[in-house]
Amino acid sequence: MAAGRILIVEDEEKLRRVIQLELESAGFEVDGAASAEQALPLAGFANVIVTDLRLPGMDGLQFIQQLQSRGIQASVIVITAHGSIETAVEAMKRGALDFLQKPFSLDHLTALVQKAMAIQFLRAENQRLREELDQRYQFGNIVGRSPAMREIFQTVERVAPTRATVLLAGESGVGKDMIARAIHQHSPRRNQPFVKINCTAIPENLMESELFGYEKGAFTGATTSKPGKFEQADQGTVFLDEIGDVPGNIQVKLLRVLQDRQFERLGSNVTRNVDVRVIAATNVDLRAALEQGRFREDLYYRLNVVPINIPPLRERKEDIPFLAIHFVNKLSKELGCTAKEISPAAIDRLLDHSWPGNVRELENTIERSLVLAAGEVLQPGDIRIEASRNHAIPAQQAPLLPPGETLEHWEQMMIREALRRANGNKSQAARMLGLTRNALRYRLSQMGLESAAEDGDTAAASRPESG
Repeated sequence: MAAGRILIVEDEEKLRRVIQLELESAGFEVDGAASAEQALPLAGFANVIVTDLRLPGMDGLQFIQQLQSRGIQASVIVITAHGSIETAVEAMKRGALDFLQKPFSLDHLTALVQKAMAIQFLRAENQRLREELDQRYQFGNIVGRSPAMREIFQTVERVAPTRATVLLAGESGVGKDMIARAIHQHSPRRNQPFVKINCTAIPENLMESELFGYEKGAFTGATTSKPGKFEQADQGTVFLDEIGDVPGNIQVKLLRVLQDRQFERLGSNVTRNVDVRVIAATNVDLRAALEQGRFREDLYYRLNVVPINIPPLRERKEDIPFLAIHFVNKLSKELGCTAKEISPAAIDRLLDHSWPGNVRELENTIERSLVLAAGEVLQPGDIRIEASRNHAIPAQQAPLLPPGETLEHWEQMMIREALRRANGNKSQAARMLGLTRNALRYRLSQMGLESAAEDGDTAAASRPESG
């Protein structure tokens, strides 16, 4: 770190000279001034300013006010005489970093100057990263400097003005939602609706009516007609999140919307036209789903017009410092936290983590760290990374399967137990097992149990599915 430049503002020439010699011996470049008026033309070159509060002409408080009005960012240390602590406190309220009470030791002064200089260089580094972030590594609210993210930015720029269907692939938490919104915001449809549909969150027996709407009387309780998500998004963009969880009968209807831009509401024979741009996202391997017969091949190719694969954060760690700065800037303002910056050492700690939860986990970690930090700068000890729930199991411990069990038999036992606990509800059982509904359905068909394990929520539905 460079030594930096210091400005001493002191009307007692002898004291000013002693301070100047002491700081020069510590490796700093030092300028001196006998008054605030003489100091102002030099202040813009200084990283740290040491000023007496009692000065001829303009006093120290007025000098600090002038520095602020001129946008001078130097850290200020004030020197005050005995009995003038209230004035020093007022100076700190106006932006001074610290104060020294006369008489003081030169060692104490040097320590304060070194602290102030470290803060100045940290602020300068944060400012440099912010400027670099704004100029080169941000697309909307998406942050990244890695080659993979730059390629994604370029693809988004090229595809956004078109109506081409986009398929986003990547682990949970990598930012598929934000990229979908960026595509919409940079498209001619930006002033039209952006409708997100979480395919996992919609029960299978409600999905058709949610997506395509229904007519009055279409089922018990349908007292009025209601448009679906696709109608709500007309002229805009539909974002189908977790497209791999869409059941087969709905996949057929989605294919028709993509091919012909047409559909019928549940309970209606009237064909409706819709103009929507479709963006889909998945965190599972759709090609594997194709091979297992869980996803239609024709729908896959209709969705996979422009594929964008978003790598996990552990594979693009050069993005972490920029993401950390971005989240600190954003969240410190939103939360009103004391901490507003992050130190290089704290960023190094972030770089050591594997981030299984990707960008979402990093943002949550920064938020938690900001809330709990006591100082103005996040230090390594302030970084609160949640302990992983997955711990490595030493090879010397018990075998993975009970003696005499096969993996296939053990899996079937787990599936049967999950169905028993869920009272036959496949959606609930799939959640217990960490599977999608379609993945569980595939395994049940392999076991010959598909017809025997009907969904509890489907059986209890108050209206029939169309199809």
